[in-house]
Amino acid sequence: MKKYEYTEKKDTRSGFGAGMAELGKSHPNVIALTADLAGSLKLDAFIKDNPERFVQCGIAEANMIGVSAGLTIGGHIPFATTFANFATGRVYDQIRQSVAYSNKNVKICASHAGLTLGEDGATHQILEDLGMMKMLPNMTVINPCDYNQTKAATLAIADHVGPVYLRFGRPVIPVFYPVDQKFEIGKAWTVNEGKDVSIFCTGHLVWEAIKAGEILSEQGIEADIINIHTIKPLDEEAILASIKKTGCAVSAEEHMINGGLGDSVAQVLARFYPAPLEYVGVHDTFGESATPDQLMQKYGLTADKIVEQVKKVMARKQ
Repeated sequence: MKKYEYTEKKDTRSGFGAGMAELGKSHPNVIALTADLAGSLKLDAFIKDNPERFVQCGIAEANMIGVSAGLTIGGHIPFATTFANFATGRVYDQIRQSVAYSNKNVKICASHAGLTLGEDGATHQILEDLGMMKMLPNMTVINPCDYNQTKAATLAIADHVGPVYLRFGRPVIPVFYPVDQKFEIGKAWTVNEGKDVSIFCTGHLVWEAIKAGEILSEQGIEADIINIHTIKPLDEEAILASIKKTGCAVSAEEHMINGGLGDSVAQVLARFYPAPLEYVGVHDTFGESATPDQLMQKYGLTADKIVEQVKKVMARKQ
């Protein structure tokens, strides 16, 4: 089993900011927009170098989406930025009608997603966004795992033609994704290879899956750990290749189990290769105010919970 070590922790939103700073130098048609959250989205470096390519829309997210759609007509590549709850739930109609329906080249970049927003509480902790966005025709949905992968994804979506939803967060987490690894939209990353169980994970839960894999390895269980950073288009080939090898799976995500990664994996298994599947995710409930670590523990988004679900699903394997 490959060991993953890290020397620092960073927030994934800072990876987005670093990617935007680089795009400011390499892509003159990239425009950054925000809804009163430039600092929270780490846009300071981009704004400093490219003040003429920054639009402050204020607390008017619906207007920001409309402005972004209009900018694409002139050949610009708008990156519309705000908190994930406001980037999806507040403006779903505008995204559906003005971006997805007409296949506009808008990049919706959403920070502070999931439970790890912490003390801001349930009103800001959106847990439905991946499901909402993946259901929109033409929409690409990406949920990277750490600072390096978020930066790489930010660079990649600038060259992708079509609407994109890019999700990231506020808490600092280990930086373990190889800095020189190419980010391929729609191509899953095999974190570790194993033969006993597949763990399909995304976002902040990838590191938890790695820790779970180490625990399982000590118990003689070899986990095939697959980072599904692109929720849509889904890498069905990677999922099927893994499940045919292991015969059972666990999905792990910082999202509601309804509509998230696990839901997508279940559809693939139901259609092509029926096999037992267990979920690690939030079960049909809102979040609450607490520290990110407390919330991850309470809602079972941890390495220990992944291990527990692995044992459960392996017991169901024929």
